[in-house]
Amino acid sequence: MPDQKTIAVIIVAAGIGERMGGGPKQYRPLAGTPVLARTIAAFTARPDVTWVLPVLNPSHTDLYAALNLNGSKLLPAVGGAPTRQGSVLAGLEALAPHRPDLVLIQDAARPLIDDDTISGVLAALGEAALPVLPVTDTIKRSSDGRLAEGTEDRRTLFAAQTPQGFAYPAILDAHRRAASEPTEFTDDAAIAEWAGIPVTLTKGSPRNIKLTHPEDFERAERLLGGRPMETRTGTGYDVHPFEPGDAVWLGGVRIPHTARLKGHSDADAALHALTDALYGALGEGDIGTFFPPSDPHWKGAASSVFLEHAARLVAARGGRIVNLDITIVSEAPKISPHVPTMKAVIAETCGISPARVAIKATTSEKLGFVGRGEGLTSLATATVELPRGDD
Repeated sequence: MPDQKTIAVIIVAAGIGERMGGGPKQYRPLAGTPVLARTIAAFTARPDVTWVLPVLNPSHTDLYAALNLNGSKLLPAVGGAPTRQGSVLAGLEALAPHRPDLVLIQDAARPLIDDDTISGVLAALGEAALPVLPVTDTIKRSSDGRLAEGTEDRRTLFAAQTPQGFAYPAILDAHRRAASEPTEFTDDAAIAEWAGIPVTLTKGSPRNIKLTHPEDFERAERLLGGRPMETRTGTGYDVHPFEPGDAVWLGGVRIPHTARLKGHSDADAALHALTDALYGALGEGDIGTFFPPSDPHWKGAASSVFLEHAARLVAARGGRIVNLDITIVSEAPKISPHVPTMKAVIAETCGISPARVAIKATTSEKLGFVGRGEGLTSLATATVELPRGDD
């Protein structure tokens, strides 16, 4: 490949990350650095890359601005489309004034992309090049997901990765033509194949994983080989009395009731206990330390704000939440019908899988203030992993 060729990189970051939970995955910290920042840096650091163009979800402009990324190679981000195919086309069109010779198209959710994989794509790039890994599992074919109808020859099957590389004019033309097709193409190599562009396969990397599910973040953390982790546990306790009203907030869910919980915020005792448990695992203070009840700004505030803050502190320390366990003690209202929704709300707020959240409800057998229906209480335990300190 002649040295004078200009190379542009499109970083496709317009997805909403709905399967991950906890907000857009491309902005979540990975070993202390946001995913999108890691992916962009992998390309801006290369001397052979001329421009890097992020394609964003239009609703994520503030999240992107907060990354504070800059550099002579980094072009102003452009808005994407509801589909990946549409977002890539938006990026290709935005590159038209620069007229690059070659373009690499990279998923933002592959932040562990390495120099060898990128160099392999560029070295093989005539009209199109695609990094792949051989499929090692036996692959079954089924039209209904229930009955096996055949076995594929895995010797002919390969798993596609990114970046996928192309001669810029050819892939721009192919994408423009594909935009009018009823078929939605799953990657850019498929569009090249449809357009008759030969695609050369190159060696991918087992490290070049795509972050799709919460467990993918855990695997990526391990692959990055950061500092040894240690397990920390914190506990939280909260109690609120009832006052006249028509609903209580518990676990981030509004539950109709003959009273409401009295407090400066929404008085969500479950989330308060859980927030304090996370602060405890971090060796920090409590809710009052960060959100003092004397501050009118927090009057009536949703307690999910407090929980989200505690979860962000875990991420900022390079840690991860392993498990959250809550016990709610109340005679009424009945909690169990709302547990699945509570788990979903807490998991999304903390950016973890609902499987890592446990919620239990019990009564006080008519004893004490809870038994008299004067209020309720919650207890919580949080287990987190944090990088091991020097102590």
